[in-house]
Formats: sequence, C-alpha cells, structure tokens
Amino acid sequence: MSNPLNAATTPELWVFCLCAEWCGTCREYQPLFEQLAKDMPQARFVWVDVEAHDDLLQDLDIENFPTLLLADGQHQARFAGTVLPHIDTLQRMCKAALAGDLPRVTDPDWQAVLPGLLALASA
Repeated sequence: MSNPLNAATTPELWVFCLCAEWCGTCREYQPLFEQLAKDMPQARFVWVDVEAHDDLLQDLDIENFPTLLLADGQHQARFAGTVLPHIDTLQRMCKAALAGDLPRVTDPDWQAVLPGLLALASA
C-alpha cells in the first residue's frame, strides 16, 4: 500500500483503491487517482495492493480492478465494488458520498475489512 495521498487529519471521506501491481489497468488508473486526491483535500485517498495485503482482503476475493471502497468520516462504508477505470466516475461517486447521497454498505465482508484498511492508512 502506498502512503495516504492526502494528509488531512480527519478526512470527510476515505477512498480505498484495491488494485494489483501487475495489473495494467491499475497502473494506468493510479496517476488519475493520485490527481483526484490532490483535487479533493477533504478526502483521504489510499492505494492498496491486494497481493501485499491478501491476509486482510482474502474474504473479499477481489478479481476485477479497480475495486473501490468509500467510507465516510464516521468510518461507515458507503460504496464497495468494482467500477470502470474512469476518474470522472470516481469523482462523481466521491461527491455523492460527501453529500451523503450513498447508502451504507451492509455486506458483512466489506464491513469487516474496513477497520483493517483504516488502520493501514493511519500507520
């Protein structure tokens, strides 16, 4: 995992991109993800290599990239899943999450992995 891309102490939104180093789509998506991080200082963007953290993510069985997890400032998951690798899609999702327009994710596997991802991002 790379270091968090924004250093806000209390982000309003957490954006985790779960990708793989070997994935060409991920390599193309990462600079766009990093640019969006610079454009949205109220959010903390975190790049997570699924193979480096398979112990934490194994129950999710991630096979498609990019897979995203968005969580609000109260650490409630608001989106979890694969999206098309278009940065404008992520930007719209982030704006919706910040506006409170995304419902809480209720899937127990995603809920279980969020504390570990938050701990990794805070380390």
